[in-house]
Amino acid sequence: MVVIECLNVSRKFGSYVAVNDLSLKVEQGELYGFLGPNGAGKTTTIKMLTGLLRPTSGSCIIAGFNMQTEPLKARSALGYVPDNPFLYDRLSGREYLQFMAELYNVSRDGLEAKINNLLNLLELEDKSKELIQSYSRGMRQKIALAGALVHNPSALFLDEPTVGLDPRGARVMQEILRELCRRGAAVFITTHQMSVAEKLCDRISIINGGQIVAEGTPQSLLTEHSGYEGRTLEELFLHLTGAPEQEDLLRFLE
Repeated sequence: MVVIECLNVSRKFGSYVAVNDLSLKVEQGELYGFLGPNGAGKTTTIKMLTGLLRPTSGSCIIAGFNMQTEPLKARSALGYVPDNPFLYDRLSGREYLQFMAELYNVSRDGLEAKINNLLNLLELEDKSKELIQSYSRGMRQKIALAGALVHNPSALFLDEPTVGLDPRGARVMQEILRELCRRGAAVFITTHQMSVAEKLCDRISIINGGQIVAEGTPQSLLTEHSGYEGRTLEELFLHLTGAPEQEDLLRFLE
């Protein structure tokens, strides 16, 4: 079942084309990596998929609901954690999750147990009564994820999910994402950490200049591009996005 879908989506800002006729699909239970250099169109695409930006043309569909024609149903089926999430600093972590549950009309039956489970899972129970303004960058990332999960979304979007996390926190985050996929969610992440994408994602697309230039499993991307079998995803990414070759950099520094 397709949970996340872009159909010929474009977005213009004046004469500038940020995303150009982009199409992609993410299946139920799939962890999809969306990679690209700064300015490639990643954040614009996520904002269209989550309803924060309206496409100039094309359609975004979440769990069968068109974001343009059925926005409330589409948004109720997704969770979103940006790279720098907005949080209510004067709420405690527990109060924030209760607020998010009310926002999504989550039933109060079993809600306290669900909140406790999320806090324990993300190792925030000891800090749950403290104000969010006292949280570190990593803790803020965790409580934002908990808030995005409180209504059991079918689609989860994360922009740089491991930024600000220590190695243990990053490992916990990755295990949570894999478990969500096992339970049937579609998870869509952006990251600049190629090793994380290569290890974690079922499929990957690379976007450059507002268009997808490659898509497939991490292994298939390497085998399908001549000369890159046995090399790293980072090397292929740099090649496809036009990064300068090492000899060019050395020549510049001479």
